[in-house]
Formats: sequence, structure tokens, C-alpha cells
Amino acid sequence: MLQDCNIRCAASGLSLSHARTNQLVDDAVVWANQHGLVVALKDPAFVNPELAVIHAPLALTPVPYPRTRFELAQQVMPLFNSLIDAVASDEAYLETVLRPAAQHDAFTARLLRVLCASRGRRAALRAAGREVVLGVHRSDYMLDQPSGTFLQVELNTIASSFGCLSALMTRLHAYMASRAGGLDASRLPANPALEHIPDALAAAAAASGHVEAGGVVVMVVQPGERNAYDQQWIQLQLWERHRLRTLRLTLADIAAGAVVDEASGTLRLGGEEGQPPVCVFYFRAGYTPSDYPSEVEWAARELIEASNAAKCPTVAYQLAGTKKVQQDLAAPGVLERFTTDPRDAALLREFFAGLWSLDPVDLAADGAAATAVADALQRPEAYVLKPQREGGGNNLYGEELRAALQAGGEQLSAFILMQRILPPVNKSVLVRNGRWQEAETLSELGIYGTFVRHGDEVILNKQSGHLVRTKTSSSNEGGVAAGFAVLDSPYLVD
Repeated sequence: MLQDCNIRCAASGLSLSHARTNQLVDDAVVWANQHGLVVALKDPAFVNPELAVIHAPLALTPVPYPRTRFELAQQVMPLFNSLIDAVASDEAYLETVLRPAAQHDAFTARLLRVLCASRGRRAALRAAGREVVLGVHRSDYMLDQPSGTFLQVELNTIASSFGCLSALMTRLHAYMASRAGGLDASRLPANPALEHIPDALAAAAAASGHVEAGGVVVMVVQPGERNAYDQQWIQLQLWERHRLRTLRLTLADIAAGAVVDEASGTLRLGGEEGQPPVCVFYFRAGYTPSDYPSEVEWAARELIEASNAAKCPTVAYQLAGTKKVQQDLAAPGVLERFTTDPRDAALLREFFAGLWSLDPVDLAADGAAATAVADALQRPEAYVLKPQREGGGNNLYGEELRAALQAGGEQLSAFILMQRILPPVNKSVLVRNGRWQEAETLSELGIYGTFVRHGDEVILNKQSGHLVRTKTSSSNEGGVAAGFAVLDSPYLVD
């Protein structure tokens, strides 16, 4: 804890005494606990640790972002939704781009096997008018201080988390503006993720044709999930807004009790005709190898992919969100394969950071990639090395990056080299487990997008709210659930 001194709010220049900061932190924690801005405590001292909660890690006041850049990131999100759908629909492209990475990354290779194994069944569903795809995406950016633009960190197509808690963060910061003074709540942009995400699931459920038969939404989860309350806000909203029942099941649970009707593709849990069909599978797991500890979990994923339930994501959508695809889309001329309007391609490119392939064939043919690798060996602090992984904690920086590049070899085909984005440093008050600290921080903005397509008809395509994660400037990782960052909000400045 700091000694008596003034704490400054980055968004407004507001100066707070140590005592006043203590009061506001107490207010924020109480508000968070009262309004469901919480995560599971996992304290074994409780009779049922799963039901004990504590406030989510949070920033006391919001972080400034330029209004025009923020609104442009909102504007482009439906284009990213459409791009993912177009890329996922071109399975020959996915297989070609990901084949080198799959040779050295068993997880990517297995996802490609699921894609191939389910192709016949999915084609039959498409022909029968039963194909429903659902996207809940999040495009993550950092504000690059040298250029003054948002550059894309990654585009998440599976388990895009914290949408509901982020909507609550907006409400918390509006409350803090009324309590602290010096903050203008009208500069906090609307954050509809709490409504838009469940509404997208409900639209996909309706398109599946199973709602009238009592169809259920299955949320695919990890055992012992600490971020369950963000997920359960969706569950609550699905019931209160749409009267859709949600079941929380692991992949192992699904494998143990699910059967797909060969003729129709309808999946029922329990395998009995009297059981309700599944209308939507919504994955909040399945993005990391540890989610598939045995063949049982892979069998469940294949069963889901073969069903006529809407899936968020399909395996193709998940593969379309890989780092290797992100890198390839940034190459000259590739976006034009998936966009019909050159202006859309130009707008999307405004958000691309420098991205380079490390496949030996590409390095031999691409002088720009070879130049970037040579520069990264000299200045590793200006780059990041990314594998085909989600969930945080997987990237290589600094001397680890240099060592990996020096070792070389075909195994680097499973990585991409990316420009290091340099965001501005702010002063923030970070609150975790009821205690606070002032720190120099960096922030990352995520824009949510929702997308539903039934056959050739796009039912829904919109930007659906936002997330800000703030971390200490000394941290390379930025995950909230992983313990590196706190939830925050954007404060728009002109």
C-alpha cells in the first residue's frame, strides 16, 4: 500500500488523496459484489467453494482512449465477423495455410482432422438447410503510441470471455464517476455485451429449429472454472430474455451422454427420444490441448461437429482464428480473396500490425520476412513470437524469442513473428482481492462482435460491446483469469 500521497486518475487528471482512494475502493468493491461483478473465490475453507465469490479484479477509474479511433474499431467489427465467416467457409484455404504449422503442432493438426472427418456430415446438413453458424468474436487491439492507431493483437473466435463482466464494468465506472467527481459518465461508451451475446445465442437457437421441441443450450465448460459467473450471466439472460434453458457440461460429460441421430443430425443428451434436442453448443472450453486430456474429449468434439445444433464456434471458425491465419491474411492480396469491396479490405488493413511467417519456404521467398527475422535477432524487444494457442501465457519475448529464432528449424513453422505494439503508459489504481495499488499500466481493448448465419442467409452481424484489460507495464501477459490484468473501461477523449 502506498504512503500518504495523491493518486492521479489517468482519464481526467483527477487527484485523490490516499484516504479518499481507500473510500472509493471500498465503494467499488461493495458495488461489484452487489451487482454480480464477481469471480469464484475457490476458497477450500467454504463448505462449497464453488459458491464463494469475490469481486473481479478491476481498475478504480477508466482509461483514456481517442474517441475517433475507438469508434472506428467499433465500425470495423462487422467486417471482421464477415471475414471470419468467409475464411471458415474456404476449407481448402484453411488446410493449405495451416498445413506447415500442423506438421509441428499436434493440437492444430488434430483440429484439422476433426474438420476433415466431419466434412461429409456437414455437407449433408448444408444441403438439407440445417447449417447454422454462430460467432461470438472479440478483436483485441492496443493503441500504438508511435502511429496513434489501434493495431490488432489477435482475433478471438472461441471462448471470447468477460463480455458480461465488462458490461458491468461500464456501469461500475459510471457509478464511480458519480462518487469521485471529475469524471464525465457520458464519455463511457455504451456496452451492450450483456444483452447482445445471449441474444445472438437465442437467434442461433431459433434458426436451429429445435426451440419448439424444448431445445437446450449447452455451454461447454472447463472443470473448476473460476470465471463461471461471467458465463452464468449469459445463462441467466438466456432464461430471462428468451426462456432458453442452459446446461453447463464438460466435453467428457457430453461424450458420456450424447447421441446424434444419423438421419437428421439431431443431438440429444442421454440418447433417448424423450430428451430435449441441443439447439446450440457454446464453447467456453476447447481452445487449449489441456481441454482434451483423452480421446473421450475429442470424440465429443467430433460428435458436436456432426450435429445439426448451432455451434459457437465450428471447428472451421476456430481454425480461422489461429495466429497463422491472422498472419497470412495480412499478406498482400489475401484479404481480397475474402472481401468483395476493396474499401473494406483497405479499412481492415488499417488495423494489421507487422506479421511474418517463419515457415522456411516463406522465409526463402519473402525478403520482408527474412529482414524482420534479422531485425528481431538484433532487437528482440521490438517483436513477439506467437504459437497457435489461445488463453495467454504462450508467447515468447526478449531473450527467449532470440534463442528460438537462433535455434531455427522447421518447428518455427508453428509460430508467427509479430511487431511489438507500443501502447501509452497510464497511471491506474488496480484493485484485486480487496487491496489496491497504484501502478504504471498498459491497456488492451477488445471489441465484441456477434454473427449468425443460417445457410446463405446472414441473420445477425453487429458489434456487441467492448472489454478493456489493464496490466502493469512490466508484464508481458494480459489475461484477467490468468492473474495478470484487471477489468477496465474506455473513457473517450476528443
